[in-house]
Amino acid sequence: MTKPASAMYFDFDYYFRLLRHVWGLKHWPGRRRLLLRLLVITPLATIFHSLCFLLDYVFFPRLWTLQVRTPVFIVGHARSGTTLMHRLLAADGERFSYFLYWETLFPSLLQKKVIRWLGRVDSRLLRGFIHRKLKAWDDRTFGPFRHIHNMSLWTSEEDQFAMRAAFVTQQWATDLPVMDVLDLFHLDQMPAKRRRWLHHYRELVKRQLLLNGGDRIHLSKNPVMSGWVGSLIEFFPDARIVVMVRDPAECVPSLLKLVEISWRSCGWQKADYAHSLEMLLETSFESFHNPADQLARHPETPHAFVDYRELTARPRETVHAVYDALGMTVSEAFDHYLQANAEREKSHHSKFEYSLGEYDLSAELLERRLGPFYERYGWPRAGEPRAAEPRAGERLPAATDAEDTSPPATATAK
Repeated sequence: MTKPASAMYFDFDYYFRLLRHVWGLKHWPGRRRLLLRLLVITPLATIFHSLCFLLDYVFFPRLWTLQVRTPVFIVGHARSGTTLMHRLLAADGERFSYFLYWETLFPSLLQKKVIRWLGRVDSRLLRGFIHRKLKAWDDRTFGPFRHIHNMSLWTSEEDQFAMRAAFVTQQWATDLPVMDVLDLFHLDQMPAKRRRWLHHYRELVKRQLLLNGGDRIHLSKNPVMSGWVGSLIEFFPDARIVVMVRDPAECVPSLLKLVEISWRSCGWQKADYAHSLEMLLETSFESFHNPADQLARHPETPHAFVDYRELTARPRETVHAVYDALGMTVSEAFDHYLQANAEREKSHHSKFEYSLGEYDLSAELLERRLGPFYERYGWPRAGEPRAAEPRAGERLPAATDAEDTSPPATATAK
């Protein structure tokens, strides 16, 4: 058993990298506001979080012995159905523990417990007054963007958000075009950071497990962790991996446009973020390749590759296939939920509009960089008409990969 660290981890390397970068942005209108965050708010918040993190071991001694067993990690390119898969599996609430968005904002178990207690006080004594105020703020803040990503304080969210207090968060990359300053994706190629990041991450997961009773399986979802798959397998040897895959002509430009909208809303111009956009495109290709490469190196790891088309056309059957691949059994209660909600999930689609033509991105380039995936999943080639999503009951083409002859959506344990 590895002895847990008593203090919260903080990545001073990335903190000072970003501080130097922002200090040099003499003409950016948001420079002064961001320097205030970095020089005043971040240190104060870090001291507070670290103190609470330390107190966790005093008030919750079970943390010293609690183990993270057989966690399930959902990875894949952003906009490939990772959120849909995560929220489907999260409905199996008797089995899984996961982070709600508000819980990612507070790394300490003590903090989460206090906030839950305050919620009960609000419900019983104030008749939900504070909750209604928070709900109104939630709708004002996230409502305009829910056609892109259904986000709320009370929905399940990406694990990596929980690491923001450690200064390991993609949030900075959505506020600033700093893909060349802070690299959060390539953890499998970063041995100096891998052990520290994942040790801290495991401590966060243990707190979430204990918050939810301590006897469940952790369920994680994060596209950024597509670059962490080898590291996750190393640090969680009994991990199980679900990889979402989707036609890159749909998910790649969607991600580029989503991040570009974020940068533009912060006052950045095309010339400011062109290089970061190029780096993001390269990361998109790696989001396909790295999970496949890492799982090929670790064939003993239970895993499933899931085609987005199958998940939306046959959600119940696809979830059953995933459970089978991961060595789990669908409970009767969860199966009833899947049956009851199948039609709703089949209608899942985003109203977020984008196209390849908006970027220096062609169907030929995607096919050249991701050729094996086009072969396996039968995505439309350059010049071919794009078919509609398959209807329920239709099957997708069988994979042509010689080592994997199952249909793309059939999850197979290796």
